[in-house]
Parts: sequence; structure tokens; C-alpha cells
Amino acid sequence: MQIDRRPLADRLAAFPRLGLATLPTPLEPMKRLTAHLGGPRLWVKREDATGLGFGGNKLRKLDYVLHEAVSSGADTIVSGGVVQSNSQRQVAAVAAKLGLACHLAVYHGRLEPPTPEYKTSGNAFLNRLFGAHLRDVPWSGDRNAAIRTLVGDLQAKGHKPYFVPYGVSNALGAVAYATTIAEIEPQAARLGFAPAAIVHCTGSAGTQAGLVVGAAVAMPNTAIVGIDIDAEPARVRADVVAFAREASDLLDVPFDEASVEVVAGHAGPAYGVPHQATIEAIRLAGQLEALPLDPVYSGKGLAGLIALIRQGRWRNDEDVIFLHTGGAPALFAYQSALGI
Repeated sequence: MQIDRRPLADRLAAFPRLGLATLPTPLEPMKRLTAHLGGPRLWVKREDATGLGFGGNKLRKLDYVLHEAVSSGADTIVSGGVVQSNSQRQVAAVAAKLGLACHLAVYHGRLEPPTPEYKTSGNAFLNRLFGAHLRDVPWSGDRNAAIRTLVGDLQAKGHKPYFVPYGVSNALGAVAYATTIAEIEPQAARLGFAPAAIVHCTGSAGTQAGLVVGAAVAMPNTAIVGIDIDAEPARVRADVVAFAREASDLLDVPFDEASVEVVAGHAGPAYGVPHQATIEAIRLAGQLEALPLDPVYSGKGLAGLIALIRQGRWRNDEDVIFLHTGGAPALFAYQSALGI
């Protein structure tokens, strides 16, 4: 039997994209944070620098997922998330850029508003700025049910809506996110290191699934470490496994479930609720590296990385990449809760 040895970039080239994200994103050293923590050597992959609408990791997924929407003649993009969802904000930005209507199911009740400004500032303000139509719905635990209902309502009114899942997390979204590995591998080689691990926050699972699938092809010696930010590590891991298996089939690569690592214990009391370790991580990133991290996702991701370093997970002479997924606008919605 002939073994398919095509490189990752060649496999990804079969999937069309719109070209909305500014790629590749930078890979930069975090020398001051490294010194503060005493090693290992830390780097940051700047997925907050993807450009459109304040950037973020979801733009990389939307580049591929919404190519299908445009090709199918959709006139409306439909998605959803909580009030301060980074994903919703990026969906709204892309819809505005493409000249498509955007309808968002905004979930209320998943968390209590932590500040008076939570419902109106940050991502919530940007959704309005980008022209999105917002429908308030109660949180039921089913991430996609209200989005699908909204799709049906719009179809009944004669629109041609395109469904974008919560977090832009599905098989194609995971394929799209494997492009991050296709960037990191040559970037790290040019900088003279091979990363022991790539650490990131994980919740809706598509980002981690893409990293796992891409690393299996291009960076098999690099661990992909997801820090659970949902306080639902078993659910997160199950979703990563499901999306990664589907994405592996699309890319025609093998998938090993044992490669999926989701680290629990760093989500704080609940999703969307920052705790002291999150606030410490946000302070350190800001004061040492001028990196704005949000309190829901990237702040908790870095808090988990810091905890693993303090536990001795890596040697001082190893290199570890932190994936900055973006989310800075949410800082403004949490300002009075952070004490900064």
C-alpha cells in the first residue's frame, strides 16, 4: 500500500479560502516573561494579529468556512455566542467586509454579568458597530440549537442564511486551523528551535483539533496542550477528539486520540469568570510583554501555562509556544472586575 507523504501545506492547498485573515501571524520571543518565570524559553504565536475586526483565531477558520457560504450564494451569516463572544465579533466583522447580513443568537444566562459594562462594551459594542442583528436567547447548554432556529426563521422569510457553528468549530474549521501548524513549523526552524509544546486555551474545541491534526503531520514531536477554560474538560476533550477525527479524514492523515491533551483546573469557578491566577497572567503579559490578554480565554490559557511551568513540566532549555488567540476587546467589558 502506498503511503501518502504529502506535506501539510500541500494537503491544505486543496481547500479554498477567502484570504480575509492577515497571514502568517508573527512568532515572537517572550524574553521578559521567560526571565520572570525562570524558563523554559517562551514564545508567542500572535493569532491576535490576524487583522480584521481586532483579529483573533476565529478569522483563520472563517477564511475557509465562509468560502463555502460565498460559493453557495448565501446572503446572510448566522452564528451565536455569549454577550462577550470573540467568535461572534469576528463573524460580524467578516460579514460586514463581505457585504453580507449578519444575525447573531446572543446567549444570556451562561454566566452572570460580572460588571455593569459587560452587556454594552467590548465585543458587544463591536457587534453593533459592525452592523450585526442581535437576538437575545436563553442559554440552554446546547451551543448550536438557537443558532439553527435562527437559520430556520430567516429561511422562512426568504433569506439564504449560512450556519456558522458556535466558535466556528466543526471539521472544516479544524482543517483551517491546521494552517497555524503549517506556519509555526517553518517559523520555528528559521528562529533555530523546535518547540517542545504549543499551549493554548481550549473551549469549543475546533482550534485544538486543528493543531492536533496539523502537528501529527508536520510537528510530531511537539505536544499540543489545551488549557480548558470552560470548566468542562471531559466535554472539551470529547469535542476535540470528534473534530480532529473528522478533520483527519478530510486531510487524509492518521489520527491518534492519545495525542489530545486537555488540562483541567485552570478555568476558575466557571466559564467567563476570571480568578486570581487569570488576573495575574493578564498583569504579567501586559507589564512584561505588552500583550493584552482577555479574562475569558487567553488569560486563562496563559494562567494554565504558568502553572505548568511552576510545576516543572518543561526543562529550562526547552522552548514552549503560547498561542495568543486574541480577545482584547473583552478586557473593556471586564475592566472593573480585574482591579487593574
